[in-house]
Amino acid sequence: MAGKLRVIRRRVRSVQSTKKITRAMELIAASRIVRAQQRVEAARPYAEQITSVIANLASAGAASGHALLGGRETESGVRRVGYLILTSDRGLAGGYNANVIKAVEAALREDLSAGRDYVLITVGRKGQAYFRYRQYTISASYQGMSDLPTYEDARQVASEAMRLFEGGEVDLVKMAYTQFLSAGTQRPTVRQLMPIETPEAAVESDAPRADYEFEPEPDAILERLLPRYVGARVFAAMLDASASEHAARQRAMKAATDNADELIKTLTRVADQARQDEITTEIMEIVGGAEALRPAG
Repeated sequence: MAGKLRVIRRRVRSVQSTKKITRAMELIAASRIVRAQQRVEAARPYAEQITSVIANLASAGAASGHALLGGRETESGVRRVGYLILTSDRGLAGGYNANVIKAVEAALREDLSAGRDYVLITVGRKGQAYFRYRQYTISASYQGMSDLPTYEDARQVASEAMRLFEGGEVDLVKMAYTQFLSAGTQRPTVRQLMPIETPEAAVESDAPRADYEFEPEPDAILERLLPRYVGARVFAAMLDASASEHAARQRAMKAATDNADELIKTLTRVADQARQDEITTEIMEIVGGAEALRPAG
């Protein structure tokens, strides 16, 4: 009985130590969500403005045959699709990575069933490990960017995606990441990155547009802006993914802390019961010994 009680108390101490770790990780993730959300909101005006500029350039007839604006046609349509996949470098984030991977695999099944080939660009150690272990075709992998992405990180990733697209290695590039809607809501998303759709949609809208004069020519401006536009979209997605990762980790660590509390309560009750049984046994042994020593008659 004494051995069982020692084992239970050792387990309680172990769970208490784990609870301290998960609680600390929960607080760290919660503090990082605020900063990540601020970065998401700060990046939106630039992305919106560069989208507006490209829309106006496209409406002026600039680079109508540019590959990034859908000017490149293939004889048999889309033959190969590139996937830019944003996951995390660290785990302990609940279903964050699994949800992105599940969305990618669903899109891949559709492409493969349609006879299209694929190639992957992974950002984050978790995505790289998953797809490499299952022997998917990976063109490039990046790590160390998920926690605090910078624009230079996004530009590096976007350059690789543009190299594949402009070099004709892929006819379409899709980006898979987790969209940050709020601290309590994130949504895994697969969106087309190249050729660019947003400027075309803006041009075709009924909203009034100003008449601009461009210097230098619209084609020259657009040629420089398109890579920056792609980089801005990738950067915005990386910021969304970073905020979503922190939110998912905060929820996961809170659930782990709550579970540790419940386990400690359960083990404490079991320990109390074991201690009570031990005391009862000792009392009965004392009483039995006293009865044995009592003189007969």
